[in-house]
Amino acid sequence: MTKHGLQTTPMKSLLVLFSHHRHNTEKVANVFAEILDAKIKTPQEINPTELQEYNLIGFGSGIDSGKHYKVLLDFADKLPQVNDKKAFIFSTSGVSNPKYMAKIHTALREKLQTKGYVIVDEFNCHGFNTNSFLKLFGGMNKGRPNAKDLKKAEEIALNLKQKLEHQTEQTDKKVEKTIAETKKSKI
Repeated sequence: MTKHGLQTTPMKSLLVLFSHHRHNTEKVANVFAEILDAKIKTPQEINPTELQEYNLIGFGSGIDSGKHYKVLLDFADKLPQVNDKKAFIFSTSGVSNPKYMAKIHTALREKLQTKGYVIVDEFNCHGFNTNSFLKLFGGMNKGRPNAKDLKKAEEIALNLKQKLEHQTEQTDKKVEKTIAETKKSKI
């Protein structure tokens, strides 16, 4: 991308997704991917060092026993150290509220922060759950995530996109200013 004769860096986003069972989290990931123009890959499809290519990375899965699926947590353990790389966390679960989200995202959040990631946002909504004894009763949260849940995911994604594009624009302006000052000092 070129702006004012300078090469600018387009925002590149990636979603690392493990969506198992009912593919609830995949529905949310598809909304994020569309808004952020992001690729979706499973932890098995990507080498952790490849994440260096991206400006924003979303990490998401369903919740199993109060935390993200082990596949995603193990992937986070393999990540190389980074410096202030932007990330967000998302999930679907049988129970959903802000206090619970803070708790269920803790393991993944801490792993990512230890690796140098800056968590810029988090999202959780209900997902249809037929695990364990729930299948005997037809499950819980049937039809979730629903249109309202996906609309909230869309709002989060639009907000993330706006914030990151603004930051990229500010960085481009700083680069332009530095180049102009360098040219001036050579005259």
